[in-house]
Amino acid sequence: MNYASKSLDNSAEGKPAERILFFIKSKGPSPTARLAQMLEMTPEAARQQVQKLVAAGLIEGRQQDAAGVGRPRQDWVLTDAGNRRFPDTHAQMTVQLIGSIRQLFGEEGLDKLVAQRENEARLLYQQACHGATVPERLAQLAAIRTEEGYMARIEADAQGWLLIEDHCPICVAARTCQGFCRSELQLFAEIAGPGASVTREQHVLAGATRCVYRIAPLQKLA
Repeated sequence: MNYASKSLDNSAEGKPAERILFFIKSKGPSPTARLAQMLEMTPEAARQQVQKLVAAGLIEGRQQDAAGVGRPRQDWVLTDAGNRRFPDTHAQMTVQLIGSIRQLFGEEGLDKLVAQRENEARLLYQQACHGATVPERLAQLAAIRTEEGYMARIEADAQGWLLIEDHCPICVAARTCQGFCRSELQLFAEIAGPGASVTREQHVLAGATRCVYRIAPLQKLA
């Protein structure tokens, strides 16, 4: 099943406001100066676009402690309205269905729903993530998660790899039934294989701006 849907345009031809929203979504809280530099805009143009987004209720300022002497830095973050500009897979209907299942069949029935979804995802992911090595399987996992709307990518570091998901298209449903998140963690561990461990380092439901998973090899990398 393909859950891909339209998201904001981050291409060079995309509207400046959309590019700013996409950058903050994918790179995290950012000051105006960084937005101007990374998106190749003049500082004044960046300030104008930022103020338009603030006025539209799509971003808001967040004060950061100053690294040294001087005024605290202000970073821009997406508001709930800003986050809603990105794909959210039939959120309201999903929440209503979860509530109906819980009312009719109780938590046991909801657990069966989560298990069924997990089994379907397991089959889909196993078919798509068949690389011979952990990095290959993780790259394939990130690709299929991106197709599903998670804006996923893999980053390598000295401890292993990070699976970073800049967007959660089922966030509203996951807040209603956190079993969806538990099943995903198990699926990622299965894709990584017995030679690696998977832990969640950042979680949207815990207040983070994205979900980040640490995949660490059980033996040191060469």
